[in-house]
Amino acid sequence: MTLTIDRLAQTGRWRRRAPMEKAVLALGLLALALALPPWPGSAMVLLAAWTAALAGAGIPVGEWLRLNAVPMGFALTGAAALAVELHPDGLALAADSGARALAVTLRATASLSCLLLLAVTTPTPDLLRGLRRLGLPAEIAELALLSWRFVFLLLDCAAAIRIAQDSRLGWHGWRRSLRSAGLLIAQLLPRAMERARRLEIGLAARGHDGSLPMLSPARPVSSVFLATVLAGQAALAGASLWLS
Repeated sequence: MTLTIDRLAQTGRWRRRAPMEKAVLALGLLALALALPPWPGSAMVLLAAWTAALAGAGIPVGEWLRLNAVPMGFALTGAAALAVELHPDGLALAADSGARALAVTLRATASLSCLLLLAVTTPTPDLLRGLRRLGLPAEIAELALLSWRFVFLLLDCAAAIRIAQDSRLGWHGWRRSLRSAGLLIAQLLPRAMERARRLEIGLAARGHDGSLPMLSPARPVSSVFLATVLAGQAALAGASLWLS
C-alpha cells in the first residue's frame, strides 16, 4: 500500500498542483465529514472525495478501491459491533435498527477517503515542507522524513530476502512457506538496522547537521482552483443542512 500511495502521488495528474490547493480540498472535506450530519452530509462528502480522486486527480479505479478496502474494512468491523446487541437469548439487531452503525460507517468512510485523497495526490516531502511553513519544528519534520525513508528500506530488504528464498523454492508448499516467513521476519530487522546505519554514516560523511534541505520547485497557488473548491464545499454544506 505504501508503494502504491507514493507512486500515485509522484505520477498523478495533480502532482504539479500546489500542496495548499490539495490540502484545502481534502482537509476541508474532512472537516465537513466530521461536522455535518452523517446523512446526508457524510454521504455527500464521500461522493465528493471519490469524484475528486477518480475524475479530478485521475486515480485508477482499481487502485483507489484497493487502497480504500483495508481502512474501510476496519470501519465496517467496528460498525458491525454497533449494529447488534447481546441479549440473554443471543444476538439481536440494535434498538435503533442499526442507525448508529450506519452513521459511524458513513462518517468513518468519508473521513478515510478525504485523508487518502490527500495522500495519493501529495508526495510526503511536499506535505512535510508545507507543515514546516506552518510552524512544525524542524526536528519533527526531519524525523518524519527519515522514518518515511526507512519504510522503503524495510520494503527493499524484505523484497531482497523474498527473492532469495524464491530462488531456492523456499515458498513451495505450506511447510516451507511457513518456515520461510519466519526466517524473513527474523532477518528483516537486523538487515534493516544495518541499512539504516549505513544511511546514517553516509549522511554524516556529507556533513549532515540535522537538517535535510531539498529542492522545492515553486508551484503558484491557483486562485481559481481555490475559489472553486471553497464554493463547492460551501454548497455541499448548505445542501446537507437543507436536506437533513
